[in-house]
Amino acid sequence: MVAASETVTLVLGEDSPLPESAADVEDLVRLLRGHIAQLGARTAPGIPALLRAQRLCSDSIPEDYVPSRVYLVRLAEATQELMAHVERAGPRPISMKGGRRWRKPRVNVLRGAVFALALACLVFAASVPRT
Repeated sequence: MVAASETVTLVLGEDSPLPESAADVEDLVRLLRGHIAQLGARTAPGIPALLRAQRLCSDSIPEDYVPSRVYLVRLAEATQELMAHVERAGPRPISMKGGRRWRKPRVNVLRGAVFALALACLVFAASVPRT
């Protein structure tokens, strides 16, 4: 979240100059799209801020100077809005829907399982005839 905030500040900060080259714009857009993907994984699907940000991410970067900078600012604003939503709602862990979470087995259970496996191997090795 800190990296996303820094990238947004690079674009929207009052003292931040506009990117000079098209490569700079592409780099910032790539960073913002990555932040949106990470933030999107931490929100519920269908949130208006997420939908807006995803829609902007799916658009291609305009070719001309002014439209590309406008697109970059709009993408940064969408990222900022999504960050605010995640901060308000609190970060939620990424979870699989319908997946089952297994409890972590206790140490004694693991020790018992290893002992039983070793004993079974020993019994099997003793039962094999020597040639």
